[in-house]
Amino acid sequence: MQNIQVLFADYASYHQTKGNKWFHRFGIPMIMLTLIGMLVRVKVGPVDAAMILIALASVYYLALEWKLGLAMIAVSVAMYLAGAALPMAVNVALFILGWILQFIGHSVYEKKQPAFFRNFVHLLVGPLWILNDLIPSGARDLRKHRQG
Repeated sequence: MQNIQVLFADYASYHQTKGNKWFHRFGIPMIMLTLIGMLVRVKVGPVDAAMILIALASVYYLALEWKLGLAMIAVSVAMYLAGAALPMAVNVALFILGWILQFIGHSVYEKKQPAFFRNFVHLLVGPLWILNDLIPSGARDLRKHRQG
């Protein structure tokens, strides 16, 4: 498993411009919220697909960096509750809008393909990268690897 600093540095190299970062700060949480909201409705035995995704992603996040992993679990639970409360049509519309924001950021501002085109794991790194930016530096400081 890669080191979180290496993953953040690689991810940051695809997110250098202020415009792209701005679009990601809105698009990534929107995608995460609505993906969870849609997966809540997919039952897999006694649980739903959102619970499975959150559990698997949480194992990965905790292995990468346990403090950020714990924070991401809290965020994921909040998004689970919020996404489940949204009507399916709203989840679908906002999911599409979130992806549009991502691609606007990359095509208009960054002029570079999204990081996940090269490394699929960046689909999981993106939300953690955004969360790391929101946590006060005293709690966890990996900001030097965000490159701006």
